[in-house]
Amino acid sequence: MHTSTALLTDHYELTMVDAALQAGTAQRGSVFELFARRLSGARRYGVVAGTGRLLDAIERFRFTDAELEFLREHRIVSGAALDWLADFRFSGDIWGYPEGEVFFPGSPLIIVESSFAEGVLLETLALSILNADSAVATAASRMSHAAAGKPLAEMGSRRTGEYSAVAAARSAYLAGFSATSNLEAGRRYGIPTMGTAAHSFTLLHDSERQAFEAQVAALGTDTTLLVDTYDIEQGVRTAVEVAGTGLGAVRIDSGDLPVVVAQVRRLLDELGATRTRITVTNDLDEHTVAALAASPVDSFGVGTSVVIGSGTPTMGMVYKLVAHENESGEWISVAKKSAEKASVGGRKSVRRSYNARGTATAELILLGDGPSGEPEGEDLPGVSREVLAPLVQAGEILPEHTGAAGLAAARERHRTRVAELPPVALSLTRGDPAIPTEYR
Repeated sequence: MHTSTALLTDHYELTMVDAALQAGTAQRGSVFELFARRLSGARRYGVVAGTGRLLDAIERFRFTDAELEFLREHRIVSGAALDWLADFRFSGDIWGYPEGEVFFPGSPLIIVESSFAEGVLLETLALSILNADSAVATAASRMSHAAAGKPLAEMGSRRTGEYSAVAAARSAYLAGFSATSNLEAGRRYGIPTMGTAAHSFTLLHDSERQAFEAQVAALGTDTTLLVDTYDIEQGVRTAVEVAGTGLGAVRIDSGDLPVVVAQVRRLLDELGATRTRITVTNDLDEHTVAALAASPVDSFGVGTSVVIGSGTPTMGMVYKLVAHENESGEWISVAKKSAEKASVGGRKSVRRSYNARGTATAELILLGDGPSGEPEGEDLPGVSREVLAPLVQAGEILPEHTGAAGLAAARERHRTRVAELPPVALSLTRGDPAIPTEYR
């Protein structure tokens, strides 16, 4: 995709650049941070997702003739600002929590070091991507652990926007889902895709048997037959009669699932289809997945709940200026002090501390020289690690964070980082973050 992302932003980002250019402050060195003041939905941890997509979007953040003509026609900025935008290419540095990492209140997920004008232009783009993708990944992570090792497939394309569906599939896969129904996500990110037939396919045919025969003829006996269009018990019997005891799986999309699943498992076994798997769909979320995890269900298909963040569609992240150079070129810290919306000024680095068993105990946000420097005068815990990693250096995007390889690395990172959290992190109840955030 080579389409410009420059207008995926808010009007006031450009008017701020225009005013700063006229005031002579646009080129002041600045540090912006993207963070969440709290974990939306009282979650115990958040999952960073969307970083690779953001880096791809920054690469394409260019004002071509088409974007400039729109701005000129609607008189959004001055001629001088248009000239500046025509030459825009982000040339600063970006540090951040690597994708798949877990985060907590105050965690500086993205740190942008650039001129004020370059940094402020990325605000809306960064927030729109990370807020949505991280919400999906956080919900998907909770579902993945609730499933107790049983595979989940993302099937929510029809419950969100067409492009949001691709991003949601990516975030769900990052956080532990094994497949998606979305073909574009499969093409773009290398995610395994899956799917067989819906109720309409059964209804198309003169009988359920004919529908099953057609599907098995086309897809083989290892296919998954949807058995609840009419009567589930008869559907299971017909499925085994048509496909034989080597039938791959049956899917159940309705009913009192714990009861129905147990009945279907007994019936399959009685019919000799002991290796036929059971997959369930039907408006699942982390709570219903947890309730079914110990049942004879073999896999889950989750749609609406995962793509809307299971009721928490945004992580409430913000993007704030925390430091800038003054007229003399000296760095000064700045912070918003509004009630309930205060921020912590200054350049920062981050370390996560661990106990002797390797369990995370605290998120340490260190005020000092920033992610590339050392904290000043602090005695840190004996076991800790740096969290922030470079994402962009002098305008050049580090390729290990993007593409299918970047997604694969993020998926593995997520698995590792969640395993380091204390057991309370996996609770599905609302509560405090799994580990505290400490400023030093």
